[in-house]
Amino acid sequence: MYPHQPLKGQNALVTGANSGIGEGCVRHLAAAGAAVAINYVRNPEAADAIASDINQSGGKAISVMADVSSEEQVIAMVQTCVKEFGTLDILVPNAGLQQDSKIENMTVPQWDLVMNVNLRGQFLCIREAIREFERRGMRDVSKALGKIICMSSVHEVIPWAGHANYAASKGGVKLMMQSIAQEVSDRLIRVNSIAPGAIATPINRPAWDTDAAEAKLLDLIPYNRVGLPDDIGQAAVWLASDASDYVVGTTIFVDGGMTLCEGFASGG
Repeated sequence: MYPHQPLKGQNALVTGANSGIGEGCVRHLAAAGAAVAINYVRNPEAADAIASDINQSGGKAISVMADVSSEEQVIAMVQTCVKEFGTLDILVPNAGLQQDSKIENMTVPQWDLVMNVNLRGQFLCIREAIREFERRGMRDVSKALGKIICMSSVHEVIPWAGHANYAASKGGVKLMMQSIAQEVSDRLIRVNSIAPGAIATPINRPAWDTDAAEAKLLDLIPYNRVGLPDDIGQAAVWLASDASDYVVGTTIFVDGGMTLCEGFASGG
């Protein structure tokens, strides 16, 4: 898949990585040569199975449990990665969730849970990764001191009725990413985001697993196919590699054109 192993000798942590988009990122980063830490908060069997696949294929992978909304658990998770790998070079703070509701019915716990995982969780992971990058200094495996690839969404720019907490969290990720990139780029730390569109994962299966559901979804996608975790994993490898060394503070939309607003293709 990646014969030149662009991430050889590097170590990556992906949160929320025991299924879906996170799993896609882990598998592609590992295929590109990185040692990978597979974070999960539930279903350790899935994380262990992915790690076993990678290890049996000649790569290096570990699984590590942490709730990314917990400062103590994030600190411990990064310490585990450093203990196992020696350091970190790449962070993909991917863990996220939805608690959907009409705004008049949305509860404070629903709002807080989404913000705590989707936004606070990314902040905590980014902070600890940057601390580790600066602790160990430059290595000869990359032009950058460290690479951070935030997981955003097309809903950082597309409003989403009935999902105000989720859209707000991803809008927050956008400006957090840009602000941190502005702050740390002079230290040769590259911070960017991937914004997935409609990706076929187990968590959103009802949106794509019947012909009728898929047809409705494809009305929103000019490229006329539903995305796959592999699409996101390939983008993550590029953003983690020196091939994207001059890319800083940018969101890469991997969405089949969803942000082109397909409803206006014929004039609105």
